[in-house]
Amino acid sequence: MTTSDWKKAFQQLKAKPVKMKKYIKHNSPKTRTTGVATAKCDRCGRYGGHIKRFGMSICRCCFREVAVKIGFRKYC
Repeated sequence: MTTSDWKKAFQQLKAKPVKMKKYIKHNSPKTRTTGVATAKCDRCGRYGGHIKRFGMSICRCCFREVAVKIGFRKYC
């Protein structure tokens, strides 16, 4: 489909608000319920290496930076 066809389709949808609602409803991104992308770090926004224990919800990198301030000690 060419660019002009897409522009024409959106012009037609703008004229019909009910069909536009239905289009948005069925073509909008779904909210995630499982997987890596559901957990996000509160400090930096990183998805990987997420620590949810004790209700912290921060990534491992941020945890290393603030662990001493929170009250954790390194045992090794």
